[in-house]
Amino acid sequence: MSLVAEPVARAVQLGFAAWMRSMQQRVEQALDARLPPANLAPARLHEAMRYAALGGGKRVRPLLAYAAGELTRAPAARVERVAVAVELIHAYSLVHDDMPCMDDDVLRRGRPTCHVRFDEATAMLAGDALQSEATLVIVEDVLADDPARNAGLLRSFALACGSRGMAGGQAIDLAGVGQVLSLAELERMHSLKTGALIRTAVLLGAGCGEPLDSAEDAALARFADAAGLAFQVVDDVLDVEASSAQLGKTAGKDAIQHKPTYVSLLGLAAAKARAAALREEARAALAGFGDRARRLAEIADFIILRHH
Repeated sequence: MSLVAEPVARAVQLGFAAWMRSMQQRVEQALDARLPPANLAPARLHEAMRYAALGGGKRVRPLLAYAAGELTRAPAARVERVAVAVELIHAYSLVHDDMPCMDDDVLRRGRPTCHVRFDEATAMLAGDALQSEATLVIVEDVLADDPARNAGLLRSFALACGSRGMAGGQAIDLAGVGQVLSLAELERMHSLKTGALIRTAVLLGAGCGEPLDSAEDAALARFADAAGLAFQVVDDVLDVEASSAQLGKTAGKDAIQHKPTYVSLLGLAAAKARAAALREEARAALAGFGDRARRLAEIADFIILRHH
């Protein structure tokens, strides 16, 4: 049964805010069912995994997977696995990023970070285990019936998580502290650190459904790349303009840590203009899909117009 043929199909008729809440609740329930129970040994590790992955967050990556799956009429169970896997990877990355050896933060989603709530060793292991769980989710059944296509989707997932994707982007970010990067260097860093997993959420969600032609694949990739960069530009702006209470994490840390950001490189006004331009790029990339891409376009708007 396709994603749009299930009870979720009713959500297609809802306004975006209601659709978003519905999908956020859906992935929350799927994550809760997927993660080991907190009382299963080793209980402290499982409690930390659940603490890191449940009970908060915008769930942008799962939203993108669900929306892309709607575009290609993907089977619900397959898209659900993509949504869960990308969110588990995102959760693991936040646990590790917050640790003293990296960004050294004490607040995430309005509550103590995982290593503060538990301890550094448990947080490190929780991140490792979340990554392993994500891999298990994504490989335990096919995403596409064609073996070559399925293998390609799994390969792209692995690449997005590793040294040529998210982990590599974080390494470049850490090495860039106190440095002055060009716009091209900054965008390259964030295309890996933030954009790679966002791109994978879109392309794997769509890849679970009816095949697209090469031009459509390229258009969807352009959308994902623009949306991923826009997400980071807005994060950099909000780090300057929003409060810790609004963000649910420590505001102003980029400047304190002398990190290269779009605001430090371009200035606040130009960074906002860059986000607006990326929003238009994202929406333009979807033009050929018509109403099938409605939710993806709405998510692009949400990414850029959000206040946290």
